Amino acid sequence: MLVKPLNGRYLPGYRGWTKIRRRDTTEAIISAITGTLARPQLLGRHDQHDRLRPVGRTVPLRPDAARQVAEHLTAAAPGHPWTGVRFAATWGSRDVLDTTLVHPALVAEVSADRAIDHGGIYRHPLRFRRLRLDVAVEDVPQFGAGSAAG
Repeated sequence: MLVKPLNGRYLPGYRGWTKIRRRDTTEAIISAITGTLARPQLLGRHDQHDRLRPVGRTVPLRPDAARQVAEHLTAAAPGHPWTGVRFAATWGSRDVLDTTLVHPALVAEVSADRAIDHGGIYRHPLRFRRLRLDVAVEDVPQFGAGSAAG
C-alpha cells in the first residue's frame, strides 16, 4: 500500500510518499541453513505432489533464537530433497549461498509480507517469530498457498 497526500504527485528525488507493507504470519519447514547449524535461514513447504520446495529465507536470527533453533536441528540424512540444489546468495544474484541441509522436520512461524513470486517464493526475507514444536510438517500450508491468514 502506498500512502500519499490526496493531491500529492510524484516528484523525482523526493520522499513524500510512504510505502506500507502488510505482514502476515505463517509456517514453513526449516530445511536448510546457511553457515553453521546455529544460523537457519532457508525454509520450505511441500507442494501438491509432496515435494519439498524452497519458499525463501529469514533474515539472520538473533543469538537467543538461533540457539533455540540449533537445539532442535539435525543434519540431513542421505536423500534430502534439496541434495545438489544451489541457492542464490541474493535475489537475482549468480553468487551461490553456502548452505547445509538439515532434516526437514522442524516448523518455524515466520512473518512475511505479501509479495510472493513464482507462485510460492517470498520476494523479501522472512522474519523468524518462533519455533512451532506443536505443529507437524504435514500441517504447514502447501507451497504456493501464501500465508495461513491470506
